[in-house]
Amino acid sequence: MNTDLDELYQSVVLDHSKRPRNFGELADAVQVHGDNPSCGDEIDLSVKFGPEGAVEDVKFKGMGCAISQASASLMTMKLKGKSETDAREMLRAFHDLVTTEVAEPPRMLGDLRLLQGVRRFPQRVKCAMLAWRAFEQALARNAGGDSVSTETDA
Repeated sequence: MNTDLDELYQSVVLDHSKRPRNFGELADAVQVHGDNPSCGDEIDLSVKFGPEGAVEDVKFKGMGCAISQASASLMTMKLKGKSETDAREMLRAFHDLVTTEVAEPPRMLGDLRLLQGVRRFPQRVKCAMLAWRAFEQALARNAGGDSVSTETDA
């Protein structure tokens, strides 16, 4: 990353980790707990789905490193109001962003694109993906399917 981008990354990550958006829990929502045993990050995600599977509301509570908390905060902002299809596409796009070389990060990710650099640090990928793995579990539970593990390969 260049210096300006690195400073922006640090600024956004610190802002969202110190003042997380959508922090809390929702009643009458799908509840998922995720943890990252390798570093101690934990998250409790609440997702309220609409009748067609759209993400009506999403909140999280948790503790952990700045990357896990910032990723969760940014994720909730981007997913709120998205259709199930768009939310799944965003999940795939973010996973690809932090695990593979992406020439041009998808614009739909907004500030989440700043987390692209974590792919160079495999342990940090798990931190960045924790909230997203929890969201993946929430999608599966909403669809009546089996849950997935937050400890799957990045």
